[in-house]
Amino acid sequence: MNRNGPISFKVKRSRDYTLIEFELIREIIPEDLSNIEPPDPVKEGFSSSVVILSGRGPVWLYGYLIHFYHPTKAIAVFDPRLDAGVVVETHNPGMKVGDLIRREVFKQPG
Repeated sequence: MNRNGPISFKVKRSRDYTLIEFELIREIIPEDLSNIEPPDPVKEGFSSSVVILSGRGPVWLYGYLIHFYHPTKAIAVFDPRLDAGVVVETHNPGMKVGDLIRREVFKQPG
């Protein structure tokens, strides 16, 4: 678990997917964006995977994280009502915006 500033991040990886779970340590304000350090996809070796974001936070935090993870293969946002990640951005020709990524992808060997 990575605790940098007001947000705690946890990374779970499978063969093709990286789940970034976050939890707010305290209520955040927009100025906090300049001080958070999400797990880096290049330094941590998951830039070629699909990133799924999961956690409770303000919409502007999600906007920041989606932009931060732009260099990855694709980005999805986990929706517990669907029990799946919804693809919101992709550079992968085999995936399109609106595709669902089921939780089962994390049962793949890493």
